[in-house]
Amino acid sequence: MNTVAAVSQNPPHDRDDAAHGGPDLPQERRVVTEIPGPRSRELLARKQAAVPQGVGTILPVFVTRAGGGVVVDADGNSLIDFGSGIAVTSVGNAAPRVVERVRRQVADFTHTCFMVTPYESYVAVCEALNRITPGDHDKRTFLVNSGAEAVENAVKVARHATGRQAVVVFDHAYHGRTLLTMTLTAKNLPYKHRFGPFAPEVYRMPMAYPFRWPTGPENCAEEAAAQAIDMIVKQVGAENVAAVLFEPIQGEGGFVVPARGFLPRIAEFCRDNGIVLIADEVQTGFARTGHLFACEDEGIVPDIVTTAKGIAGGLPLAAVTGRAELMDRVHPGGLGGTYGGNPLACEAALAVLETIEADGLVERARRIGEVMLPRLRALAERHPVIGDVRGRGAMTAIELVRPGTKEPDAATTAEVVRRCHAEGLLVLTAGTYGNVLRFLPPLVMPDHLLDEGLSILEGAFSAL
Repeated sequence: MNTVAAVSQNPPHDRDDAAHGGPDLPQERRVVTEIPGPRSRELLARKQAAVPQGVGTILPVFVTRAGGGVVVDADGNSLIDFGSGIAVTSVGNAAPRVVERVRRQVADFTHTCFMVTPYESYVAVCEALNRITPGDHDKRTFLVNSGAEAVENAVKVARHATGRQAVVVFDHAYHGRTLLTMTLTAKNLPYKHRFGPFAPEVYRMPMAYPFRWPTGPENCAEEAAAQAIDMIVKQVGAENVAAVLFEPIQGEGGFVVPARGFLPRIAEFCRDNGIVLIADEVQTGFARTGHLFACEDEGIVPDIVTTAKGIAGGLPLAAVTGRAELMDRVHPGGLGGTYGGNPLACEAALAVLETIEADGLVERARRIGEVMLPRLRALAERHPVIGDVRGRGAMTAIELVRPGTKEPDAATTAEVVRRCHAEGLLVLTAGTYGNVLRFLPPLVMPDHLLDEGLSILEGAFSAL
């Protein structure tokens, strides 16, 4: 007879309850076994027997605790975290305000479905997002579960409000893994390969990618905007476009920072043609780039903003915030979902916003960038395999190429990652060509760990 009673085949490691995650966790790198160690390898074998291979793993160390700037695995290794769960735990894992608010809420109730019997925390999160997202216009917000769900709903709103169907996105974009957001995403492997047919009425335009622009970065913004607008007008028809969707800094596409001036020109074109401008701030939002939202850097005021990842300290939550006149066009019942705006996640989000303000994390993100970018540029001067250094705040990256060319070097990228992981530094890759190292340290990471992590990275390049 089938049963779900035996949740774990092995008892958890004994540990003092005081040795939990969060900021009380010792902020030190500690490598006591090879990485992954024997216990993690044992758990990996169970994962491979129970989970489809399509659910990949970057570094198969099984985490038991995390907090501040470290994650601790089942073998007792303490790794420096330059990933933040892909920009999710920006305020730190098990952040005290998050833990306390969620602890109180879980004892009161865990779910009612906001569309059945509502609760105040959902409204409070929406009020906060209406207040802090770019622009001082009247706004409305509703809550969902993931970044992909937020993007998909933003497109629904834009299509409904405009009566148009076409959606314009950009090269190197990443917007999610659902059918529509997979269509919106540019990269084939691993996101789109053999998952078609894809959603209709999606059109892709050039991105102002300074490092790879054919005539050089100085011409990038003007030429890319002109090409994109010309293609929209000629190939789609501006009058048919419901929305233009963009990432202020592209995430999975390689932390591409659009050439300055490109996004304002696209925003102007949208205003002139009644096109809804949607900013995907899923990875860039909530202080990550040294602004509360990355759009603020060039004064972009989108019609709709999608947020997720860093919004709730690790709990699943996402939001769609937009102009009231657009959002209120959708008929009652047209938006929502069973779990959207779960009360635990809402309390976590309120705690995240408190933490960002109380602990000065916008300024902290800027400071992290001021430390990281000069070190990365100096590293690039010593190692010509690094073709480009880019980013903003605590969202930085290096792109690896074959020296003297712009040919992507994914193999060297993978080798650097392997060496970093072996030394106890968790780093992530990105990029259309798989040749970008991206760095997303928690905003609460102490300076000594940031410095040590960068030294490990430097050592990995020196050992090549």
